[in-house]
Amino acid sequence: MLKKILLAFCLVMATACTIKFTFSGASIDPNMKTISVYYFQNQAITVSALLAPTFNDALNQKIQRETRLQIIPEGGDAIFEGDITDYKSEPVAISGDEYATKNRLTITVKVKYTDNLNPKNSYERTFTNYADYDSQQMLANAEGTLIPEIVEKLVQDIFNAAFSNW
Repeated sequence: MLKKILLAFCLVMATACTIKFTFSGASIDPNMKTISVYYFQNQAITVSALLAPTFNDALNQKIQRETRLQIIPEGGDAIFEGDITDYKSEPVAISGDEYATKNRLTITVKVKYTDNLNPKNSYERTFTNYADYDSQQMLANAEGTLIPEIVEKLVQDIFNAAFSNW
């Protein structure tokens, strides 16, 4: 009799608990069905025409690829909003004759993530990332490869902060 009760208890516990594993490492509340991603405007002093569309597209694609969430224009169970606040290039490696040998492109994004189902998961944070390039290369020529590289790192950090509890 005790074995039957124990077996019944184990079956009830096994069906009552749900565990979700994903390859992305995301842990999303099963009740969350929708997300709204508002357009991140480029508010930086220096503006690149590539930056805002590249960033917004990358964030949307990341969510579509690695979650089951439906992206809706507004009123989602979760919301991403914010601005691109900085875009700058500075020398980072100086040679013996005091010339820059490497420059660094840095992009900063201010993000507000609102989890309407679990407000404790919400955050407002600033994310910064960069990539270096040869100082002999003009920024206008380098940004076509640098911006996607930096944006990929930024989007990964933003995604992890929202869905992986990092």
